[in-house]
Parts: sequence; structure tokens; C-alpha cells
Amino acid sequence: MATMLNGAAVMDAALLLIAGNESCPQPQTSEHLAAVEIMQLNHLLILQNKIDIIKESQAREQYEHIRSFVQGTVADGAPIIPISAQLKYNVDVVCEYICKKVPVPLRDFSSAARLIVIRSFDVNKPGSEVENLKGGVAGGSILRGILRIGQEIEVRPGIVSKSTDGKVQCRPIFSRIVSLFAEQNQLQYAVPGGLIGVGTKIDPTLCRGDRLVGHILGAVGTLPDIFTEIEIAYFLLRRLLGVRTEGGKKAAKVQKLSRGEVLMVNIGSLSTGGRVIAVKGDAAKIALTDPICTEVNEKIALSRRIEKHWRLIGWGTIRRGTTIKPTLPNSN
Repeated sequence: MATMLNGAAVMDAALLLIAGNESCPQPQTSEHLAAVEIMQLNHLLILQNKIDIIKESQAREQYEHIRSFVQGTVADGAPIIPISAQLKYNVDVVCEYICKKVPVPLRDFSSAARLIVIRSFDVNKPGSEVENLKGGVAGGSILRGILRIGQEIEVRPGIVSKSTDGKVQCRPIFSRIVSLFAEQNQLQYAVPGGLIGVGTKIDPTLCRGDRLVGHILGAVGTLPDIFTEIEIAYFLLRRLLGVRTEGGKKAAKVQKLSRGEVLMVNIGSLSTGGRVIAVKGDAAKIALTDPICTEVNEKIALSRRIEKHWRLIGWGTIRRGTTIKPTLPNSN
């Protein structure tokens, strides 16, 4: 679920995949559909997969179940395309729909560049010679602006540590872009839309194993504040999604937020823990486990630990929060 929410932060549209040989909806299907609504994805395409292993009557019956399931949701009226991913039936139709029917969002090319990191890695092979070592690579989607080779960049929050008195410190990472890739294509500059790999001069150890996921990369001096606590206006789902129920029983109701409980908070592409330190009406104050570079009015998703799984329970909007000043290299 966390992976899906993190990825949704950079999506323009979504494909809802439903197995034709299973009943609809499966627990996770309803949970993922709710997540799509939270992330305000308005362009959906429903794929009815595995039609090669079921009878036509079964496919038609499930089609009706899907129609009634999505009624009243953001997917109401979305086209349902029967496919077989294994045998590649109708995959060409899916591609045609994406190209012709899903509108390309208006992109902002004039603002300062900003990229949300959803992957990061070290591209060096074990045993590489020192002179052949390459800097870390950050993968993500550009939200706005244009990134160019040779451009000076900043990554926030950057390196997080604690001072001698126990206070959280963040040191942004400053570097330069040395390469840009989309798939296997090398670029001179990159614009919003699609996933981009940004080669940098950052110590590859800092990028290894997705360590930069949830960070923001952009032009120096233009990135948002770093928050350690956030105050949110939140809304909870009426009932739990993604939990199997026996017979025709309804899923359990979502309990109200309580002071001191630990939630999983998804902000942009970051999943982090958050302790509820105050609740009043539909407002709550949450202390974050990891500092996050974000903005006021950003949408977040809230999940609670239920039966050893994190389950989506609601969403919120950041109203204000406690920020920390980044430690700059020349401030020591």
C-alpha cells in the first residue's frame, strides 16, 4: 500500500487491474481505489485481466460487478477493457487509449526545477577502480521546471542527524547534474512528465538502496521548508478497506485518532511514522519520525497498523507545522 501511495504522487493517470478469475472487489482493490481518489487522480482505465482462462458468461457477469463496484467513485464511467496480459490480447487497445484519450496535463516549464525522488541507487559495481566511480543516481518525476546537465542542484532534507542536545539537524546535499536519462535515452535537459534518472556527483553511499526516496531535488535555494511536525485538517474513512470479512459482514468502522498513537504518514513519495500529539475536531498535530521537505496545503494519506498490516484510514491536508532551518556547509 505504501508503495502504491508513494508512486501515486507522480502519476497523471492510473490503470485499475482486476483479475477476471476472482470475485470483485478484492479487499486491496477497494483500498487502492480509495488511494487513487485521495491522490486526486481523475483519469482511470479499468483492465479486466485473465479473460483467456474464463468463459464469456463469467467475464460478462464480472463486468457488471465491476460497474456496480465503481459506481459513485472517481472510476464511475471509466472504460473497462478486457485483456490478457499473458497472451497480449487488447494490450494495443490499452496503449491506444492512453495515447489518445488521457490528456497531457499542463506543464510548468518556467518555474524553478523540482523533482520528487521515488528511487535512488548506486550504479557502481563491486570492485570498481576509484577513478571509474560514478556519483549516485536519483530517479523520479519532475513536477515543474527544467533540469539541465551541468546545473547546480540541492537535495532536501538531505543528511539527517541529531545534535549533542538531541535536536534534529538536516544538512541539504549540494551537487551538480552530470547526466540525464529517460529509459535508455541520454538527455541534455529534462522536462516534466515521465520518469527521469538524474546522475549526480553525490557520494553513491548516500543514494544506495533508495536512501533518497522522499527527498526533493531542485534548483539551489528554491526548495520548500523542512517540517518535523505538521498540523493537518483530516478526514477518516467510515469503514476499513483492504480487510477480508466473512460472509456478508461489513468491515469494521475506522476508530477516531487518539493522542499518542503511531500512524504511517505518506507525504509525496515518502512513507514515515508519525505520532499523534494532539487531536481536536477534524484537526490533528503529528510529530514525524523523519523530517520532510514539503509545503502547506500538500495532501497526505494516513494509515494505521491493523492485524500486522498498514491499512489506509483517511487523508489530510497540511495547514501549518514546525520547521527547522537546514544546516548549510559554511555555517559551521
